[in-house]
Amino acid sequence: MKADRSSRTETAPSSMPLLVYRDRIGVPSEVQFLRRQYIGFTRLSPVWIGRHVSPAAAQLGGRVLRVGGDGLSGWVNRISFRHFGQVLLAPTGRVAPVLHAQFARGGALGLPLAKTLGLRLLVTLHGGDVAKDKNWHATVQARRWPAVVREAVRFVCVSASVAEIAVRRGVPREKIVVLPIGVEVMDVPPRGPVSPPEFLFVGRFVPKKGIDVLSRAIRLLGATGEPVRVVFVGDGPQRGIVEALAREGCSVELAGWLPPDAVALRMARAWALVVPSVVTADGDAEGLPSVIPEAMALGCPVIGSAEGGIAEAIDEGQTGHLVAPGDPEALAHAMRRLLSDPLLRNDLGRAAFAAAQARFNARIQSVALENLLLEVGDAECVALPD
Repeated sequence: MKADRSSRTETAPSSMPLLVYRDRIGVPSEVQFLRRQYIGFTRLSPVWIGRHVSPAAAQLGGRVLRVGGDGLSGWVNRISFRHFGQVLLAPTGRVAPVLHAQFARGGALGLPLAKTLGLRLLVTLHGGDVAKDKNWHATVQARRWPAVVREAVRFVCVSASVAEIAVRRGVPREKIVVLPIGVEVMDVPPRGPVSPPEFLFVGRFVPKKGIDVLSRAIRLLGATGEPVRVVFVGDGPQRGIVEALAREGCSVELAGWLPPDAVALRMARAWALVVPSVVTADGDAEGLPSVIPEAMALGCPVIGSAEGGIAEAIDEGQTGHLVAPGDPEALAHAMRRLLSDPLLRNDLGRAAFAAAQARFNARIQSVALENLLLEVGDAECVALPD
């Protein structure tokens, strides 16, 4: 198996290579939160392996391997791997005795690789991968899931709500570990928000993100003479909903996708991050949106839906506000509260920063993941056959 790309990592030179299966390596919206899972590793060094590799894969850290190799034969090998679980070209050398698969689909596709190489399987579940109904109808994930549940030694869930969904999908509770993904936290919070006030949305413009709910809340605020500026960072199929707000004269900005540093600057200056997510008709739901701990780490309070991992992350009235999912009136009311009380906003921001330091420190969470992988691996190293 050929290494497509590599980049410097933060792990020690003497660490053991750890195979990490992600079918599509380097999806831009995933890079930062996946990278943070490994930043505290000192004894294991991630080696990413999957069928597809995008340019952003270099930002993950660690070597990158593509299943099946290059050329026409590689394409054929990847088809055999996906549909039949045939590993026709496997990595060689010495690796840690466990394969870490990202997402439920990664567990299903990575299981034959783990079995072929004699590695134990640990799967991280993120939310929509186990919640969305379409993932469980005539898919590789659905066909192989009973075997994944039987063979995997642990399932790491990013929130307790994801753990409950996993149980409904057949995962035994004794195999589940709840471990939120952390964020890098500064020693002191940045300055407070800018004036005039602005709110921030960051994410894909898809139904589960509550774009429609937020747009109705913005209209409600405008209709009562309280126009509010909202910056939308991201893009997606529901972009038209936001563009309609702009045509109506609402104070919105479509910033598109921004690099992490630019998003951080927006978070640091925002009066609040708005996360109005909902559970869609097909069951798609949030796990723990990574933007929540990211905002909290920058002293930015969060207004979010009272459901799933969002409700677990936000302390009502302490680090932000929770509102009923799908309720634009409640969302508008929460935004109005912060607009009318700058001191409250600053108090929430300070508490959010302290909570991020205590509960979502990426290095602490990463060390906990590394310890778990070493524990379930229960061996020093495995020599893969040449």
